[in-house]
Amino acid sequence: MKAGYRFLTLTAALLAVAFGLLHSGSSVRAASTSQITGTVKLDGTAPHQKPIDMSKEPSCAAVHKDKPVTGEAVVVGSNGGLANVVVYVSQGLTGNEAAASQPVQLEQKGCQYLPHVVAVDAGQHIKILNSDQTSHNIYPQAAKNSPWNKSQLAGAQPLDVTWANEEVIPVKCNVHPWMRAYIVVVKGPYGVSDDSGSFKLDLPPGNYTLTAWHETYGTQTQNVTVASGKPTAVSFTFKAK
Repeated sequence: MKAGYRFLTLTAALLAVAFGLLHSGSSVRAASTSQITGTVKLDGTAPHQKPIDMSKEPSCAAVHKDKPVTGEAVVVGSNGGLANVVVYVSQGLTGNEAAASQPVQLEQKGCQYLPHVVAVDAGQHIKILNSDQTSHNIYPQAAKNSPWNKSQLAGAQPLDVTWANEEVIPVKCNVHPWMRAYIVVVKGPYGVSDDSGSFKLDLPPGNYTLTAWHETYGTQTQNVTVASGKPTAVSFTFKAK
């Protein structure tokens, strides 16, 4: 009995140690990511963006009375940085990555979609808000996901939606035809360039293909190697048309 007891005790101790090592290894793997910091530039002169006439919706026109709104198809910062470029991993992921847990937001404010381009991981929740004094109609023109067309009254609760399949989804408002946006559904980590052309995304060490998408200039791809614990710099340049 004593020998059997000692055997069971030793077995339990070994199992506890093994579990501890496994748990520790999982934690290290989960934390073992490196950051890609990148920039997107426009080579050449940005096309002129036409002003938007919102006079048919006085409440929104009043919001922009001091600074008229223009189209957002090409937004370039003072340093030549190109905004609204979605950068995502098109090759190199395992396919077992969990969808991002934090929801993203698309707001209707001043009869604009803010932001003009929003990226979302497949399965990630997106909340659509109406912050205006008028009703809107949200019409995502999906092809690989189920399309829908919903009205949202002023003061209504946010819409909470997800998308299962990767695609670029143009969004419009049938009430205010100048309102345009894009929902870019990807799988895995992504970044969206700001007004300076800067973006960031976190990836575990490995070899990847990054794709940069822009609504006017299309896509570019670039291979990148991410090293453990070291930031990786990436740049994309689009040629002005």
